[in-house]
Amino acid sequence: MKKVTILIPCYNEQESLLTLYARLKLLMDANVSYCWEILFVNDGSKDNTIHIIKQLHYKDSRISYVDLSRNYGKEAAMLAGFDYATGDCMVIMDADLQHPPELIPGMLMLWEEGYDDVYAKRKSRGKESWMRKQFSLLYYKILQKTTRVEILQNVGDFRLLDRKCIDVLRTLRESQRYTKGMFCWIGFKKKEIEFEQCDRLAGTSSWNFWSLFSLAIEGITSFTTAPLRLSTVVGFFISIIAFIYMCYILAKTLIYGDPVQGFPTLMIVILFLGGVQLLSLGIIGEYLGRIFYETKNRPVYVVREYSGEIKN
Repeated sequence: MKKVTILIPCYNEQESLLTLYARLKLLMDANVSYCWEILFVNDGSKDNTIHIIKQLHYKDSRISYVDLSRNYGKEAAMLAGFDYATGDCMVIMDADLQHPPELIPGMLMLWEEGYDDVYAKRKSRGKESWMRKQFSLLYYKILQKTTRVEILQNVGDFRLLDRKCIDVLRTLRESQRYTKGMFCWIGFKKKEIEFEQCDRLAGTSSWNFWSLFSLAIEGITSFTTAPLRLSTVVGFFISIIAFIYMCYILAKTLIYGDPVQGFPTLMIVILFLGGVQLLSLGIIGEYLGRIFYETKNRPVYVVREYSGEIKN
């Protein structure tokens, strides 16, 4: 009998866990042809999330959990799920029920047909603000133009992965992670399935503007060196313009003399060139920062407690 692991990263999700479990239990009881595992990864929650998960574990042997020592972020929590999942395939979903569990049987059907990565594509982005939607679309356009890997739009972490995909993702141990890009980078046979994203059942999202902006920077710097190349190109053209302007000033001085004018122009040029230099240094700093973190070679996460079957 094939085993299916449902991976659910959790951070302060106490209000939605019981409802989530009830819907997953209906799903598992209705599909007895599979052996099921629900793997909760508690990402350092500050509420009663881990206590509720433990109660569910004692109630239902199909539930296991990984309790991380602190909040490492969703990307690290998913890597913990890759490491501890025991199923022949794995479904990744959020705990807030924006990802409907009722879509999982359709994913399993496509998996049985031979697809290794069945990703759920949102038909709409729900109740997101207009500004957030526009920034998201702009981000994906930039990423598509600058990277050699096709990054899927309107596709999140809700997907089914075959065991071969999980094993490959386990080997990608970089500390600065952008898993959405990794899903595309590893390749394999992919298939799209559409769904309507539901509203969050309870609580508020921990993803504010700045955390999403930080994730966007992670995505760009993880999968393309285009910003470095852009700074090189911009610097090259500005150098040409500066050289032409220098020749113009020299010729003007030789022909008309130097009446000590042009202070505003001089300040504009200095401030402009200084701004470009600082921008270029900032871009270089982002990449150097990534190198700094990777050379530490620290583990991506630390586990406080694990309850389940160890898989080597």
